[in-house]
Amino acid sequence: MFPSCYSKPADGSGKKSSIAKLLLGVFVVYMLHTAWLLYGFLNTKPCDGGEHCITSYLAARPRLQMSVFTCFVPDNSQLNLALKIDPFDPYSTFERQVKVYIPEETRSNGSLYAVVYMHKAGVSPLDDSREVHYAAQLTTYIPPRHTEGQRNSNKVPTRPDRPISHWRPHLSITVMSEAFTFNKAGLPSDVRRYMRVSQEGKQMMYLPLLLVNELSFRVKDLMEISIDTDYLPLTVSYEGISLRRFRFWIHLQDVVYSLRQFGFTEENIDEIKETLADSNLYLLVLTAVITALQLICEFLALKNDISSWRKKKNMAGMSRKSVLWRSLGTLLIFLHLLEETSLLVLLPVGLGACVEVWKVFKVYKIQLQWKSSKLHVNKLDEEERKTVEYDSQASRYLSYLVYPLCISGAIFSLAYLRQKSYYSWMINSLVTGVYALGFLSMAPQLFINHKLKSVSHLQGTVLMYRGMNTLISDLCSFASFISSSGSFSSSHQLSCFRDELLFLLYLYQRRRYAPKVRRRESGSHSKKLKTQ
Repeated sequence: MFPSCYSKPADGSGKKSSIAKLLLGVFVVYMLHTAWLLYGFLNTKPCDGGEHCITSYLAARPRLQMSVFTCFVPDNSQLNLALKIDPFDPYSTFERQVKVYIPEETRSNGSLYAVVYMHKAGVSPLDDSREVHYAAQLTTYIPPRHTEGQRNSNKVPTRPDRPISHWRPHLSITVMSEAFTFNKAGLPSDVRRYMRVSQEGKQMMYLPLLLVNELSFRVKDLMEISIDTDYLPLTVSYEGISLRRFRFWIHLQDVVYSLRQFGFTEENIDEIKETLADSNLYLLVLTAVITALQLICEFLALKNDISSWRKKKNMAGMSRKSVLWRSLGTLLIFLHLLEETSLLVLLPVGLGACVEVWKVFKVYKIQLQWKSSKLHVNKLDEEERKTVEYDSQASRYLSYLVYPLCISGAIFSLAYLRQKSYYSWMINSLVTGVYALGFLSMAPQLFINHKLKSVSHLQGTVLMYRGMNTLISDLCSFASFISSSGSFSSSHQLSCFRDELLFLLYLYQRRRYAPKVRRRESGSHSKKLKTQ
């Protein structure tokens, strides 16, 4: 599993390999711990009976009522009734359309909340000791979204770009309607946050577990609140769910909250919400396993790649242009993601870009002399000069194909597609070229392998790890594109299966050239034995 660990360690490489093994072991232990927690999450153990059991208040089937109020500040302002469901059946499913009055304070860039109450029928929720309630925002603040005419106009927009109040037209209410009996000692921590317990003598029962599903909220559905808007539509939907699904929604909402803290934009979170909310639990578990495998492969590839390049002194057989184009492509993707992606995504991409830039200095033999603060370029030997000659020849042939395609694609994008700015057009055109034609940057390396009739200068372990990672990623992307969504960009669709072709060509070269090397080595070894 760790090919570099079987050779004799030199210059502290054994210590670094041990650190890599330790990090990998910690990651595997973490994944096993996560799997164990997931198993406990899917299989909550019920109480067998006794004084420590907490039964459901809904098991007695009391006559209930649901009331939805609006207010400025939950628990500290006047409640205005928006919807009343009497009688309310917690095991049913329904959807209601209501018109909600928008107060003047809300129209003046203010906020508004919805407070959902479950209480005894015919009794005010403020007078019911066993009521449960949940407060959710009906407004949110985002920058104004410009219309198509404003995007195409060259005039400076008169509206400010400061966040303004928008209306959430959907309120999704859920209640855990399963008559599950909890054990007080083994009460799950995620359920405990939403639980209120009422005790009569020695018998304990928990009140209904009420939750407003925030995963149904989408930025694209928001409606801007104008100063002359008196009423806005609100769709109130309800569904009774099981304990397993209730805990599932709680964890997903915690994940969405964590993504906001990491700096994800609302548009990115919307895509994640669609993936999480529209998929079943088993598909999400499979996705998590695949992601873990990809992380392991990427970690092992990066670790072996850095280790092999640090030891590499002779650059014979290494394509300079492939390393340079890969470095430029990674930097362009980093600049592209810098405009629209969170810090959590930028960190691994930025680390990969730094590694690729370091490889450029290595392959061009550029050294920085710290004492004199000058760059020194080492001379090439005969084998390296021959490699540079083959590399230039392959790059010249490749430019006849790549340059016309990239230039024509950029002109088409400028003429027929809407762009934010010329900088955005330039970055998007270059990134599209990297996605669609970036795999051609490996063509010079394959040409050099063909000319030298050898692949011994390449790190096979790194290519195997990255080949497996890319195959898993592209298969999942292709399956998602076929099954659903149309949310993938055209460049991503073009890039699907792009790297597998070159990886197969590398495997073909490895099979064709490596045995000859072994036969020559074995032949020379037998000749030495005969002479001896």
